[in-house]
Amino acid sequence: MLPELFFGYFAAVIILLSVIVITRRNPVHSVMWMLLLFFHIAGLYLFLNAEFIAAIQVIVYAGAILVLFLFVLLLLNLREELKVKRFVGAWPAGLFITTAILVIVLGAVKSFVPGPAGKYSIEFIKQETHTKALGKLLYTDYLFPFEIASLVLLVAIIGAIVLAKRKTRSK
Repeated sequence: MLPELFFGYFAAVIILLSVIVITRRNPVHSVMWMLLLFFHIAGLYLFLNAEFIAAIQVIVYAGAILVLFLFVLLLLNLREELKVKRFVGAWPAGLFITTAILVIVLGAVKSFVPGPAGKYSIEFIKQETHTKALGKLLYTDYLFPFEIASLVLLVAIIGAIVLAKRKTRSK
């Protein structure tokens, strides 16, 4: 009973905070609500006995990504953005598309048939620990996608540096 209660709390608060993040008018307030959202996601990972992923969630997302968001917000002209009308007349189409996607996802979840069990059972994870199993899988079977993701992040960092340097030279 208690685990279901904790999971229900985390699920409800994560959904509520997600809605709050996208509906706030002030982007700085959205980032602060996102910080609370990331901590709740990390709490959910702790509840699922994935301590390493919870720590990475806090370090990478709550630390680095939110600092990046705040840095970008400081570069924007927020006074002008707050004066602009927030929603345009296309919201009925957006609502229709969102409802259609929700129906498709619920239909897919309802007709889900689990495949054969893999080698990563609960007993295997308990014997080998989460971090060791994740590291082995990441650096053996998924090494190429991992390297591609690191190259994409490197290109994004170089692009951000070039854009920031260009703005400082033009002033």
